[in-house]
Amino acid sequence: MAAVVAPNLPRIRMMRREDLPQVSLIEREAYEFPWSPGIFRDCMKAGHACWVLAWPGEVVGYGILSAAAGEAHVLNLCVDPQHQGMGHGRRMLRRLLDLARWHGASRVFLEVRPSNEAAHRLYLDHDFVEIGRRPRYYPAEKGREDAIVMMHKLAPDQPDQPDQPDQPG
Repeated sequence: MAAVVAPNLPRIRMMRREDLPQVSLIEREAYEFPWSPGIFRDCMKAGHACWVLAWPGEVVGYGILSAAAGEAHVLNLCVDPQHQGMGHGRRMLRRLLDLARWHGASRVFLEVRPSNEAAHRLYLDHDFVEIGRRPRYYPAEKGREDAIVMMHKLAPDQPDQPDQPDQPG
């Protein structure tokens, strides 16, 4: 019998207050108009599902989900630019979808910049569909950029309990 070794992947765990400096640094490196550290603190205080992809001592990505009244909203999903293209965004998105199911949501919404082609493709690959646009939603170098509003209908099956920290995604 041969042993199968799992790839060295970051663990998905709940975001902690001490993660905020690394999360804020990733946000600043990934986006021209980043969220402030205070927005991340407010999300944690509000009880939103705030999760990170982390190796010991290093956060490489994060996701934030708001869920209420049978719906969920991906508020932020980001992977450190140095760690993009490795499937981390897919893993985090799947965790957020599982969390939405666990919270009883039947639909998940999000906004994405049209210029963020990699993120748009990620959402399309996970069966999100465009349902509208929000004109001039995002700040941009030359004024404002529209947001593509997307929705994903969740299957009714229940995921594993997502509140167990340090579970591989």
